Amino acid sequence: MSFKALKIGKYTIKYPIFQGGMGLGISWDRLASAVSLNGGLGIISSVGTGYYENRTHISKELNAKPYGSENFYSKKGLQTLIDNARKICGNLPLGCNILCASNDYARIARDACEVGFNVIVSGAGLPTNLPEFTAKFPHVALVPIISSVKALRIICKRWKSRYNRLPDAVVLEGPKSGGHQGFTYEQCLDPAYALENLVAPVVEEAKKWGAFPVIAAGGIWDKKDIEKMLSLGASGVQMGTRFIGTFECDASANFKEVLLASKEEDIELIKSPVGYPARGVRTNLLNLVDKKMGPKINCISNCVAPCGRGKEATKVGYCIADRLFDAWSGKKETGLFFTGANGYRLKELISVKDLIHKLVHGE
Repeated sequence: MSFKALKIGKYTIKYPIFQGGMGLGISWDRLASAVSLNGGLGIISSVGTGYYENRTHISKELNAKPYGSENFYSKKGLQTLIDNARKICGNLPLGCNILCASNDYARIARDACEVGFNVIVSGAGLPTNLPEFTAKFPHVALVPIISSVKALRIICKRWKSRYNRLPDAVVLEGPKSGGHQGFTYEQCLDPAYALENLVAPVVEEAKKWGAFPVIAAGGIWDKKDIEKMLSLGASGVQMGTRFIGTFECDASANFKEVLLASKEEDIELIKSPVGYPARGVRTNLLNLVDKKMGPKINCISNCVAPCGRGKEATKVGYCIADRLFDAWSGKKETGLFFTGANGYRLKELISVKDLIHKLVHGE
């Protein structure tokens, strides 16, 4: 099967492949620009952009951690990220992934439009008000992340009635994805909620609203998986974990080493301060948390609303912003390493160009 180009709003993606947005810092300018350059849709995560550069406004007493959500979700950092990405991929489409759970969600959405992103992908909650925040930028394609027909119906009804707008596409994320899930712990393990069982009903619901593309995500690994999703009615796929295994991935070498060394039994669902189950690699951090001996929790960045300024972090035993930062920067002892269920299948690093060639041609 040869893959058709994918139309998302005003933009055409050569291959029907989204690179999943991975924060903190796992999919930033290097990875996203390489994906867009090679025919997919590169997606930059908006999480923790205050760490990217130009941190002179952050006090040294806080060990250069971005203070407050305004600095953690830095517009200046986001601008620099897309500017650096454009140096590689030119004017090819680029997406920005924004968590609905983020503090300053409305401002981050406006920032993403203002700095020049073509597509906004948004999940970790239902982005029911996203069109309001992007109203001055009608050319920006809006792509909610959903996990059910019910979620799609809620978004379409709200967007249509309030804003006379519908999604330009939706990402349907199944329970094998990395990071935060749109399911309960029990649902993540229930075959009834497997991605292959969700695609057809969501595609049918999308047809009722205008037949916009449905992008299947969660556990997609190779060309056969892509072909299977397309045969079920999806228009494309989103893949995150597979792109961690590339030279261009913005994660540290140590982050990649953790995944390359992982076994299937090392990847598990864990509790998160965000309030959703999350999938990652069992490392020293989780062992410490189980013993109630995790690193000190001191909410500096105020990153996600559900955490309640560190209240939920205290309950689950770790600060997600600090631990994701540790992972990105390669601190194996205290880092939180998110991955999809297939992360253990990563065995070597290859270039984005070679990976997309494998995905498209099956070689």
